[in-house]
Amino acid sequence: MTDCQRWRSRRANYRPAGEPINPALYGVEAITERDAKAFVTGHHYSGTYPAARLRVGLHRVTKSGAAALVGVAVFSVPMQQQVITRWTMQAPEHGVELGRFVLLDEEPANAETWFLARAFKVLRAALPEVRAVLSYSDPVPRQSSSGETVMPGHVGTIYRAFNGRLVGRSSSRTLLLGPDGRALSDRSVSKVRNGERGAEYVERQLVSMGAPPRDRGESGEAYARRALACGAFRRQKHPGNLAFVWAFDKAASAALPGRVPYPAQGDDVPVTRRGVPPAQR
Repeated sequence: MTDCQRWRSRRANYRPAGEPINPALYGVEAITERDAKAFVTGHHYSGTYPAARLRVGLHRVTKSGAAALVGVAVFSVPMQQQVITRWTMQAPEHGVELGRFVLLDEEPANAETWFLARAFKVLRAALPEVRAVLSYSDPVPRQSSSGETVMPGHVGTIYRAFNGRLVGRSSSRTLLLGPDGRALSDRSVSKVRNGERGAEYVERQLVSMGAPPRDRGESGEAYARRALACGAFRRQKHPGNLAFVWAFDKAASAALPGRVPYPAQGDDVPVTRRGVPPAQR
């Protein structure tokens, strides 16, 4: 197994695989939106926070005896609800996305699977209607405009270790990269163009990534065009993220799409309607 990726101030670090955890020093419980959002936006490479249904924190006892927040799992509403059905074969209300999973770099490697297992237990107790979980792993590296690697790409090693089923790859798209390597999708920018829900949040992201602020009375279409022409953004083609799923009962497990081969870094994963390679249909 490869080393385990960690985050500190939106930069990736790694812990050696197999590094043990002392469970007596840790606790896992639901946390507030405020605490989860501050932690995720402060440490995850994207600097963004999804629409959460449940937030779970990993706390570690410090030398002073205080409990420090050292990891957060966010179970969220996906940007497009139909992906729950596509990948888990469940109605949207019976599925959830593991939208963010972030641990600080000083935590031992085995803390990831230990935390994920307990976060799933908190999820099942808090949202008993959820029968399956979807999560994506982004294998494409990100660089800043200066050439610094801010996210080296990952193929879901921790999800595989936690018995996640790799079922395919999401649709390809084009990313807009800011000077610091943060990304926005064309879909996000279209919210600004069309005045859709979430447009104000995307506008704030654009400004934080180097775009000028929107002028008073300026249409969304005009602002999006001006923002993208300001010179701060680069375009990067993205083949799609790897999709992993977990089911919580036998019926939900039986309904999941078939597995696809687990890739090495940079390998391709076939894209199919339900994530099932043609040979397995």
